[in-house]
Amino acid sequence: MQTKPPLPPFTAETAAQKVRLAEDAWNTRDPERVALVYTEDTRWRNRTEFPVGREQVRQLLVRKWAKELDYRLIKELWAFAGNRIAVRFAYEWHDDSGHWFRSYGNENWEFNPQGFMAWRFASINDLPIKEAERKFHWVLGRRPDDHPSLSDLGL
Repeated sequence: MQTKPPLPPFTAETAAQKVRLAEDAWNTRDPERVALVYTEDTRWRNRTEFPVGREQVRQLLVRKWAKELDYRLIKELWAFAGNRIAVRFAYEWHDDSGHWFRSYGNENWEFNPQGFMAWRFASINDLPIKEAERKFHWVLGRRPDDHPSLSDLGL
């Protein structure tokens, strides 16, 4: 059976590693790749959508990244226990009219024994920002290791 390490139960080190791996995957903006870290029957709450299953998640991500252009995300471990991880995050993006936003939120994750995410509950708020207020300026893709964290940025 396939696994997606690190596996639960999580330690502080493996929970932080799982969070960074998720951030890296989401920063690819590749719905096919990102969807593969979820169980076939994963259940989500994402804003006003409640996708069930990997294919519905993939479709949500296709719509998301068609709207949220030049998307850059930072995730930060908040808490963990057993097979659960709580994360806070912020991401910056602009719409097709060039209006910039910073979206803030929290996620609660639950993993199966093989390390795939079975449950994801996200609460997200969008804040319109001016382009000059952006804080995430790395080249699209993985956030550089030396880039400040959310805590370092005061977010």
